[in-house]
Amino acid sequence: MQYKNILFDLDGTLTDSGPGIRNAVRHALHRFGIEESEKEKLDRFIGPPLYDSFQRFYGIDPETAKNGEEYFREYYRDIGIFENSLYDGIDECLCGLKTAGLKLYIATSKPDFMADRVVEHFDIKKYFDGIFGAKPDMSISSKKDVITLLRNAHPEISTENSIMVGDREHDVFGARHHGIGCIGVLWGYGSGKELCDAGVVTTAKTPLCLSNYLLDPIR
Repeated sequence: MQYKNILFDLDGTLTDSGPGIRNAVRHALHRFGIEESEKEKLDRFIGPPLYDSFQRFYGIDPETAKNGEEYFREYYRDIGIFENSLYDGIDECLCGLKTAGLKLYIATSKPDFMADRVVEHFDIKKYFDGIFGAKPDMSISSKKDVITLLRNAHPEISTENSIMVGDREHDVFGARHHGIGCIGVLWGYGSGKELCDAGVVTTAKTPLCLSNYLLDPIR
């Protein structure tokens, strides 16, 4: 059976958003009186909800972590959002999948209005049947809750005909909550070990490998 619905993560999967996110996190931490310059530590913020990451990695209390999201956006909303690039081969991958008749969606922990600006900027919105992200007030931010929003809007998305594509373990866990498998991409910010330990269906080294796998009716 061939998949009919493909749910894509955004940051680290379709676009290399690392430079802008690092700079925005650095800006937010500075507002907390924390100076951080290590790339590896800043990269931990790429993908998961910011609210969780401020608490998990820097011990910031829940109420203060809400301020961190606003500090992040002070930099990100007009500058960091465009310190970003489309991964090589993604446009061709999306075009091929769309031409083959698959339904494509975005399910991201990035606020929905920011996700919309990014896909408009890179001229890939035309490939997607729906773009779903976190709510600006962060009442919805986890991947499983974003996928719930998506499935409520598109009830035709079932566990049998759908697959998630992402670069971090939270993509795998969020999809699994809905009984949906996940393909881990190796060009993003999660390691192969992280993805395999989380339980991906398979991994893809390049967008071309991903496309070939999704279009192959025999797996």
